[in-house]
Amino acid sequence: MKFVDEATITVLAGKGGNGCLSFRREKYIPRGGPDGGDGGDGGSVFLVANDSINTLIDYRFQRNYRAQTGEAGKGRECTGAKGESIYLPVPVGTSVIDLETEEVLGDLLEIGQELNVAQGGFHGLGNTRFKSSTNRAPRQTSKGSDGEDRKLRLELKVLADVGLLGMPNAGKSSLIRAISSAKPKVANYPFTTLIPNLGVVRVQEHKSFVVADIPGLIEGAAEGAGLGIRFLKHLVRTRLLLHVVDMAPYDQSDPQQAIEAIAAELVKFSPTLASRERWLVLNKLDLLPEGMQQEICAKLVSDLGWKGPVYNISAIKSQGLKPLCHDIMTWIDERNEAEAADDALAKAEFELKKKMQQEARENLELYKEARRAGKLVGQDDDDFEDDDDDVEVVYAE
Repeated sequence: MKFVDEATITVLAGKGGNGCLSFRREKYIPRGGPDGGDGGDGGSVFLVANDSINTLIDYRFQRNYRAQTGEAGKGRECTGAKGESIYLPVPVGTSVIDLETEEVLGDLLEIGQELNVAQGGFHGLGNTRFKSSTNRAPRQTSKGSDGEDRKLRLELKVLADVGLLGMPNAGKSSLIRAISSAKPKVANYPFTTLIPNLGVVRVQEHKSFVVADIPGLIEGAAEGAGLGIRFLKHLVRTRLLLHVVDMAPYDQSDPQQAIEAIAAELVKFSPTLASRERWLVLNKLDLLPEGMQQEICAKLVSDLGWKGPVYNISAIKSQGLKPLCHDIMTWIDERNEAEAADDALAKAEFELKKKMQQEARENLELYKEARRAGKLVGQDDDDFEDDDDDVEVVYAE
């Protein structure tokens, strides 16, 4: 299945039906009066969050959608039929942006949630509506109004509790393989992961969380280097970031510099995202000299001046993963309980996510403008919407 996380579509709501100009004409009723009926309302266009799909690929092939026009009114005060609305299914986690105004029309975050993106036109009035004591034979009607016409950009951001970030080959895919049933590609070369992978981590019965693995970041990712600019936006809907670090890089690079480079890219892309809760996960301990693993990790944490939680693991050997998963589940439960008990805290979390999405969107637009101006070389803008590589989206439990 192709993974498509952006699509542009045009939606046109149906026009309202015109009102009817008619007079009652029956035997023995010479002056029956006006009896023109109203037209029908035009159909609207709705987007509906559907959990059975996880990409926007269908909208690459069909980009224009039109709702049905309302029928015109008829004599004998018959109202025209309403136009049929259309309901377009999109993945849960889709944001809808009006391309002309850049207004965010809404986010579809819950299964079955509907969003009206194009309102159908209002029906026209028949001449019956205009009769009065002084105007007993009105010849006035009104036409139905046009339906809304919009060009929309659909953006899919994965919905996950935990996001993995780090340099290429840091072991993120190995980690998500070890803690869930997701099977992303794992190989000994950079940029093995080309799309976000989702895995459900079951800690105990009725206790689980969703983790997202995005392609590895490199220095300059916020400006478009590597694959980062395309997938950093998926982290804005996660609640906790796990910064996975390769403690034994094959190129002998410095792990501390790698950590600082990724942190700098987060700040450039979204300062609000950079302020999110972030835990340090030091991976590949099995490749460090035996007996010196804890010492090497402790020195790195000390040199960084890191104040947050730190976990020493080996994803490939499944070492240190149970405490990590247990602490993540505990942290998520505590946050959920706190937000449920405090409306102000829940509102603050909502506003924080909204701000992160805005910062991410602004950053992406600046990048695209730079591409159009020829200041950057590489992928075309169309690559943000059209990806011809066959890749698999994994959401396994």
